[in-house]
Amino acid sequence: MASSTTRSSRKTPKDLLTIASLSVRHITALIKHAQSLKTKRRARRMPRPLVGKTLGLIFEKPSTRTRVSFEAGMNQLGGQSLFLDSEKIQLSRGESLADTAQVLSRYLDGLVVRTFDQTTLEDWATYATIPVINGLTDQCHPCQILADLFTISIKKKRLKGLKLAYIGDGNNVTHSLLEAGALMGMHVSVGCPSGYEPDQKIVDWAQEEALKTKTKIQVTADPVEAVRNADVLYTDVWISMGQEREQKRRLKALTPYQVNEGLLRKAKADAMVMHCLPAHRGEEISTGVLDGPQAVVLEQAENRLDMQNAILIDWLGS
Repeated sequence: MASSTTRSSRKTPKDLLTIASLSVRHITALIKHAQSLKTKRRARRMPRPLVGKTLGLIFEKPSTRTRVSFEAGMNQLGGQSLFLDSEKIQLSRGESLADTAQVLSRYLDGLVVRTFDQTTLEDWATYATIPVINGLTDQCHPCQILADLFTISIKKKRLKGLKLAYIGDGNNVTHSLLEAGALMGMHVSVGCPSGYEPDQKIVDWAQEEALKTKTKIQVTADPVEAVRNADVLYTDVWISMGQEREQKRRLKALTPYQVNEGLLRKAKADAMVMHCLPAHRGEEISTGVLDGPQAVVLEQAENRLDMQNAILIDWLGS
């Protein structure tokens, strides 16, 4: 049976399912570790603490950045990865998730699961005895947002007190940004049309947490109000995987929320623009802004690798 890391001495939860499950201290340590790994990777001096470890990736949704960065990361750290297409394993023929999770726990040292429902991810975590990492669900995208915190800390030299404005619909990225902002002392303002707001339970949790960090969590239908005095503008695709049938309705509702040159001028003069990619140019963001000097999307994407390397060492390392 593949060995599973003891957590008691490291204060690392068994699984990485949401940002809200992490402490400020843990997030800060991951950011610091990611910076160290980025420096070593660029100098070609990467450590190899995961020799002999194997990571499984079970994806029910397409992926470019998440899959490639986890596979490349395991290779760089001395381990290996196995991509397990959910349509080509026995799950697709009726084997229970519980049985699959328990069997894979005897072969692997960790799992990255990319699925639709958060409850499905939680089931994987319940039945697997090895760490389960959220590679994206409809509710949350914690690995992306941990990497984004890393990017912001590099560019702005701090997190606390900054204002991040998310423009678009309240999706998984929005939810994890709300959780992260509230924990790390960042003001988060979400600009979205009526009917496209983030999950109210997550907003309520973030607002309650923000009281402790003396920050502000805001949801508004006015994109200009959302970006006023913002240090960071963030957007994402309007039609996520599984929402293709809603395309016409979504485009009509969200067109006034495009991050373009006009909206960018309403933020701080040195505001940085983020997008987790893939981008639909001319929809949620204009080409001029996406390719402009204030956009950091390529470094943002690169930083997925370094943050996830830190995550892999933390959760799979011994």
